[in-house]
Amino acid sequence: MKVKTITLVCLTSFVVLTVAFTHNWAKADSKTDSGGSKIGVISIRRVFEDSKKNIEYRVKADAQQNEIINELKKLDAEIKAGQAGLETLKPDSSDYMEQAREVFEKEGKLQAKKKFYEQQLSLKDQRWTEKLYQDILRITTEVAKEKGLDMVLENNEPQFPAPTANELMMLIRTHKVLYSGGCLDISEEVTKKLDAEK
Repeated sequence: MKVKTITLVCLTSFVVLTVAFTHNWAKADSKTDSGGSKIGVISIRRVFEDSKKNIEYRVKADAQQNEIINELKKLDAEIKAGQAGLETLKPDSSDYMEQAREVFEKEGKLQAKKKFYEQQLSLKDQRWTEKLYQDILRITTEVAKEKGLDMVLENNEPQFPAPTANELMMLIRTHKVLYSGGCLDISEEVTKKLDAEK
């Protein structure tokens, strides 16, 4: 009788332990399938392209660039007119020397303005892009927390054909997310929040 009782207790204990282990294993397995790490993706390029803030900035920057181009064209036309005027004057006359001085000064001014405006516009674009990118990073963090995401990966679709072999190699080296099925794309939400900010 004791042997039967001991065997029954052992068998019952074994069944209970097996059921408990199977239940815990199933819970852990289901967590991996549905409740594990939640990953989101964002296309920074799409946010930049779709952002109304960025579009407005680009329109203003293009208008400023056109103003600069017109100013430089006007100065270039003045230089060409001065050079044409030199041909009508005697090279050893005081009028010729005065005209030549003005032409050389304007040529120097044109080169200096070109260099200055190029640097100014480049720096302005860099500062704008830095600020917008920092805003995108901050808003991405906010949206990720709201959605309960553990990680957000940058996911840009490559654009083919690549203009040059070097750009193709750069694309291959930097394009890291090859597939993101099932990941939550938060690009649109980040863009809306970005544009909603003043």
